[in-house]
Amino acid sequence: MSTNNTTAATPKKKPFLNYINVFRGLAILLIVAGHTMQFGAPSSLIHKINCEIVCGGTALFIFISGFLFQYLSYKFEYKNYMKKKWTNVIMPYLWTSIPGILFCLYLPKTYGNSFDGLNPLLQIPMFLTTGRIHNIPTWFIPMIVLFFLCSWILLKLEKKGILYKLLPLMFLVTLLCPRVDVDYHSIINLTYTQKYLACLWYVFNGFIHFFALYVFGMFCSKYVEVIKTFYKKRLLVWVLMIGFAALDVYLSYKNIYTSFTVSKTFLTILVLGYLDHYDPYIMAHPKLNKTLDVIAKYSFGLFFVHWYWFFIYNQVFNLDNVIPVVNGNYALVLGIITLRFLAVSVLSMLSLFILKKFILFIKNDANTRMFLGV
Repeated sequence: MSTNNTTAATPKKKPFLNYINVFRGLAILLIVAGHTMQFGAPSSLIHKINCEIVCGGTALFIFISGFLFQYLSYKFEYKNYMKKKWTNVIMPYLWTSIPGILFCLYLPKTYGNSFDGLNPLLQIPMFLTTGRIHNIPTWFIPMIVLFFLCSWILLKLEKKGILYKLLPLMFLVTLLCPRVDVDYHSIINLTYTQKYLACLWYVFNGFIHFFALYVFGMFCSKYVEVIKTFYKKRLLVWVLMIGFAALDVYLSYKNIYTSFTVSKTFLTILVLGYLDHYDPYIMAHPKLNKTLDVIAKYSFGLFFVHWYWFFIYNQVFNLDNVIPVVNGNYALVLGIITLRFLAVSVLSMLSLFILKKFILFIKNDANTRMFLGV
């Protein structure tokens, strides 16, 4: 009798969501594109348009994190949840930080180490707790840890029927708290303490700014039928996305306000609706689905290592992070950034594949996700 009760009390495993898996792969490609495909003078209109198109992929990644968190919350237990996050998120972050730390210590000027000159024993914890210097995209990890820490609060508010009622207010906060800009050039003249605090603020600012996207992801997972509505209303969503993108380009060009998040929120809604609608088609084509699945499986690893290959590629071919347009030769520039995007993506995946095989060769039952995120 007790065995039956135990079985009945055990929640059923939820089905695999192929369209979310594909979405995860597309999201990481947009993040890589945002780093590798920028061109034009920083203050030029073409650069603003370019950034509006390729930048802001973090919003999609945040949404997916919130969606999957809620989707798997049926088995949530805080202690086990944090243990898994330590193993599958923080540990690969620490391992894949090694190349970035070495670049910072041995190529400080070339790599853009803002803490150059400080004792390395102090630099390393600064790198790891902010994620903004040694591997620029990984500021995401200290930020997402804040979401992990407050996960139980989010689920409690959800159960009480409060959380999603606050979404309009959360999106208002997103608008009123735009992303700050913290890079090598913006903080180089500050003291070491000021630099560190600026990087910490960048992380916390991201947490505040993207909070609505994370909760919106939870909302779409909880009320999954809304995704069908996204597709039905796709024309309206297209209009809103393009309208807000154009507004953002104008405001950014006038140095008034910059935020890719609003347009990328509508992009998230569009992609989600299309992928859900065409999921049967994708699954009916094994080669297409397999390719998208491989990208999705390698997405977290791609996130961790692509900046290193971006740096190496730029050094080998003597390229700037943002490619200048000379004599209006846009065809050449588009060729350069497309080739760089493809090269960085392929090199990242290939290196992850080789390292994964090497780890498994040494220990065939190793959890490679702990080292590489794959």
